[in-house]
Amino acid sequence: MFESLGIINLWTYLAGLLFIVLLPGPNSLYVLKTGASRGIKAGYKAATGVFLGDAILIFLAYIGVASLIKASPLLFNTVRYLGVAYLLWLGIKIFHANFLSKKPQNAAAEIHSERIFRKALILSLTNPKAILFYVSFFVQFIDYSYPHTWISYSVLALFLEAFSFIYLTVLIIGGTVLAAFFARRKALAKVGNGLIGFLFIGFAVRLATLSA
Repeated sequence: MFESLGIINLWTYLAGLLFIVLLPGPNSLYVLKTGASRGIKAGYKAATGVFLGDAILIFLAYIGVASLIKASPLLFNTVRYLGVAYLLWLGIKIFHANFLSKKPQNAAAEIHSERIFRKALILSLTNPKAILFYVSFFVQFIDYSYPHTWISYSVLALFLEAFSFIYLTVLIIGGTVLAAFFARRKALAKVGNGLIGFLFIGFAVRLATLSA
């Protein structure tokens, strides 16, 4: 059926997609943290930013911009270091809000709630690992003799977004459960938030060592 849409080895694609979606990364970590600290609605706002970021990257892969970024060390490093800077900023900000800021965390969350979508979108678009994924992984499952490859890309993208939606939904709901658990354990909650900040900084360090 899917061969008629220019897609080859669909089950291999789905198996690889499942593994890749389940790998922890800054996007999923941000959605989890948002769901835990600000609730289900805010969690889905963050997830929507991730979905849109993925869709934009898939479109860029389709029109060839992603391949150009991968082929150009200057462009690739520009995106990479933007991602590093943003991840470092998020990690340091979490540390500051958790251990140094005198403002109540609930108040800070309420003030910045409108930025959730934008943060998630920026995280997606400044992740060169995602660019490498769409260039290197997607192309293996598209028959380029098919005259309408945009349909092939669209179908593969829908599978990706569906897998991502299910996984991020689990994280959002899990985040709200964790929030309830930590509600009366303030010291433990601080340790958990500090760990999240540390993980964002760790993602930044790992991204800084990435090569095209």
